[in-house]
Amino acid sequence: MKRRAVSRDSRQGTLVPVQPEMTGGFLMEICVDSVESAINAERGGAGRIELCSGLLEGGTTPSMGMLQVVKQCVQIPVFVMIRPRGGDFLYSDREVEVMKADIRLAKLYGADGLALGALTEDGHVDTELCMALLSTCRPLPVTFHRAFDMVQNPEVALETLLTLGFDRVLTSGCDSSALEGLPMIKQLVEQAKGKIVIMPGGGITERNLQRILEGSGATEFHCSARSAKDSGMKFRNTSVAMGASLSNSEYSSKVTDVTKVRTLCAIAKSFL
Repeated sequence: MKRRAVSRDSRQGTLVPVQPEMTGGFLMEICVDSVESAINAERGGAGRIELCSGLLEGGTTPSMGMLQVVKQCVQIPVFVMIRPRGGDFLYSDREVEVMKADIRLAKLYGADGLALGALTEDGHVDTELCMALLSTCRPLPVTFHRAFDMVQNPEVALETLLTLGFDRVLTSGCDSSALEGLPMIKQLVEQAKGKIVIMPGGGITERNLQRILEGSGATEFHCSARSAKDSGMKFRNTSVAMGASLSNSEYSSKVTDVTKVRTLCAIAKSFL
């Protein structure tokens, strides 16, 4: 029996159903790391937001302040990334406690769903840990994120996620991008038989979306649709960097582009 997505009514502290996410036969999820990007994603026609921090690391858990303000600014469902750090998906006991605490707080501040994943040291889905995390997440829907792309055996991993009760899997087909991993994505869609959503993600743009949809049979997809935005700072000290030398300049940021989102929506609608 399919679960209905729910959201917390901040005025009464109760869980209430969110509006259906699927429109026009497809759903586009946009990963965002700012309020501005969340607003732009909705304006462009996205059906759902994955709210993260640290997109340069593949996405980590956002602040609860970010979640609270995003929920005040958009109407579409907001799924919150639960990932305490960048790097691998093998977590210590203390990191697990952080994840559970973040899940509880995300539910408190109005998350409509969650995205998480955990693996064992030999590259299998960590069944015991995922079961515990899912229990903390419920009744919200849960996506197994791109930790899936690091598993040893994707077919076995998908069956494990089905058994555990995940609602969807975000994957690039265990390759460098969804386009490169297209054969595996198609295989996973066929294996899933509609029992779990297979959502392609990783390097999806207006240039390759139609090919990915045609080649996979997927009806949901995930992308960032970002463009560079110049800083409003007039005084600039270019001798100092706040992060690693390979990170973006302090005077430029990546923001979800309304035009790109609209273009991706139009491509998906024309195809599906």
